[in-house]
Amino acid sequence: MIEGQSATEILAKFVADTDFDTLPPAVITSTKQRILDTIGVALAGSTAPGCKAARAIILAEEAMGTSTLWASGERVGSRGAAFVNGMHAAALDYDSVYERGSVHPDIVTVPAAWAIAEHVGADGKTFLAAVAVGNEIACRFGAANLENKGWFYTSTHGVFGAAAAAAKLLGLDTDGIANALGLALSRSGGTQQALLEKSLAKRAQSGFAAEAGVFAAQLAAAGISGPRNAVEGKFGYHALYGKGDPETMVQSLGNHYESLATAIKKYPSCTANHVPIDLLIDLANTTDLDETKIEHVEVALSPFANQLVGGTFDPTENPQVAAQFSIHYSAASALLRRRLGIAEIQDDAVLESRVTNFISKVDIKIDNENGGKFAPARVSVLTTTGNTLEAQLEYVPGTQENPLSTEQIETKFRDCAAFGLQPRDTAQADKLVATLTSLEEHSNLDALLTRS
Repeated sequence: MIEGQSATEILAKFVADTDFDTLPPAVITSTKQRILDTIGVALAGSTAPGCKAARAIILAEEAMGTSTLWASGERVGSRGAAFVNGMHAAALDYDSVYERGSVHPDIVTVPAAWAIAEHVGADGKTFLAAVAVGNEIACRFGAANLENKGWFYTSTHGVFGAAAAAAKLLGLDTDGIANALGLALSRSGGTQQALLEKSLAKRAQSGFAAEAGVFAAQLAAAGISGPRNAVEGKFGYHALYGKGDPETMVQSLGNHYESLATAIKKYPSCTANHVPIDLLIDLANTTDLDETKIEHVEVALSPFANQLVGGTFDPTENPQVAAQFSIHYSAASALLRRRLGIAEIQDDAVLESRVTNFISKVDIKIDNENGGKFAPARVSVLTTTGNTLEAQLEYVPGTQENPLSTEQIETKFRDCAAFGLQPRDTAQADKLVATLTSLEEHSNLDALLTRS
């Protein structure tokens, strides 16, 4: 820690001093990939339950504005756009995740930054830098935490990333950014109770954080001050929200980017399902496995993963959520369809009798010696001829150790873009990909998605 400076002030100086030209190439590439991914999952999620009602509220109150709702092209105020786009991006649980800190930074930071970038007419380079530093702030908050009392870190941490990105785009200096971060402390919130009850509030929490981050930055720009010891103060973040290490938050800041460890999800499903899905699709493809020849399937999961996805598959109340949090459904879709994309989490696909009848063949083995969260995991398929097909994978697809290729990321975007309020065909999706992967070449973002 720099003597005489709080963690809040050090973070603010990092945000103020970091521009596109000072970002490492790897950070620029990762940031662009995750912006593409975030907008893609938001397009697909725009028709998910709860999203229509939330969008209608914002449109009714903010009929005129400068910021775009990605999925519909409608214009609203910056705070409303940040909320709606953030909610859409969270709706399908298909967004990127920083596992170390249990935070999904992009679905908060990207909507906040995009809304302000359109409002102020920022160019693509400035926008990319703002997203990069905002994500780094959110991830640093996650890395520094030593306990979790039940907060939903995507929103409790994400609001600081959103405030940092918005303040950067508003042209605030170090002092102004510190005020924005301090003001964000007053709006930090979010609870895992929404996840436990599988309520629609879960997908709204990222929108709340994006909106609050934008507002904190706007207030700071208007001269309203925030606490300067928002992180480590007597009643700061770590005192109230859970023990943390301020040194971790600022160590090697600007030289090491924690946000590079953010993983892009390969499947629209809980991350605990991803390794088994990948393994079973690969087994089905490489052996050309006939579904009628499958006698029994066993999936070995860590205790942590089993808690999330190992329960009984019950699609009666909410088929989509049930499918996304079921290893039984994931295994069945992987083997029978050899894929699990947006189409496979639609209600008719989830309730298809061919799949639901197969689920009884899938059993879970809890590997109590596996101390990992989502990986490693093992699968075993017993055929009617007595053969056993086995496979194991050590790393979750999309992580630094097992990254998705550029082609896989763009394929995911095309799949997402085919759904939502305004489905895009392949040519339209390809045009959007070209636009979003060349953001640094654009002089402004104003209606960039609609004119693409």
